[in-house]
Order: sequence, then structure tokens, then C-alpha cells
Amino acid sequence: MYLSVQLSCYPLKEDYKQPIRDLIARLEQTGLEVFPGRMSTELFGDYDEVMKVLSDTMKWSFETYGKSVFVAKIMEGDRRPK
Repeated sequence: MYLSVQLSCYPLKEDYKQPIRDLIARLEQTGLEVFPGRMSTELFGDYDEVMKVLSDTMKWSFETYGKSVFVAKIMEGDRRPK
């Protein structure tokens, strides 16, 4: 099953830009299709792989940068930009 995900991360700290940059860089190294945007990042790939990447990435973010809020919209199907 193919998933399309829109993910936003809101680090709860004054210096919020670096944690977001590092998060996007980490996502781009996973092999998933990643499209960073100004307000969210879109991810596309196989269900099991996407869900594992989301879990691993959020855990890494919490352990590395502390408290953050993640908002994810997850849809079955291919919604990649054309």
C-alpha cells in the first residue's frame, strides 16, 4: 500500500530552525520521496517503510532536541506532485 504524508514539526524552543533543517535532512536520507515546503514536508512511499521512518524520526527528534509538536496528515494513495 502506498502512502502520502504531510508532516509538520514545531520545536518548542526559541531556536526552532535548526531542528527542522536537521529533521528534513534526516528524512531525505531515508530513501523515501521527500518534498520540503515552507509550512510542511511531504513524504511518499510504502506504508510499512513510511510508518517506520515517521516513528524513528520523531523518536530521534525528541531525544536530540526535546519537546516538539508533530502534525501528520496521512492518506492512502499516491498524491505526489506532478
